[in-house]
Amino acid sequence: MKTVIASVALLILSAGVAVASPGHSGSHEEMAVGMPGDAKKATRTINVTMFENEDGQMLFQPNTFEVKEGQTVRFSILNKGELDHEFVLDQKEKNAEHRALMMRFPEMEHDDPNAIRLEAGKRGNIVWTFSNAGTFEFACLIPGHYESGMHGAVEVSAK
Repeated sequence: MKTVIASVALLILSAGVAVASPGHSGSHEEMAVGMPGDAKKATRTINVTMFENEDGQMLFQPNTFEVKEGQTVRFSILNKGELDHEFVLDQKEKNAEHRALMMRFPEMEHDDPNAIRLEAGKRGNIVWTFSNAGTFEFACLIPGHYESGMHGAVEVSAK
């Protein structure tokens, strides 16, 4: 009986590890780029469009933002393209690590407050508080999209 219980426990633990990767769920703690914001405290809305152009480039419009340290921003994101796209807000180095992981697991599911994946024609929001000054990046990390031009800079100025 102990063997059966131990086997079931091992199976449950193994299933948990398998579910945890290749997808991931980030913590809701503060990151270098900031933390999830309270929609009621958003002082600005930035409309972002994701799309592909006739030349095959995949783009964000606009592709740069300037915000202030401490500011809470609502990103209203529209996928006007024909493909799925995502908006991931982080440090450039962290996005590069995430992009490498996405190359290995392209169907990775996200449950991170700094990221949203949208099907063609869909709209979504991210509310974010920028708690640190610096230069950060937003990008689509679906394999091939970043390389096709789908990334931009967020300049966060000090208070």
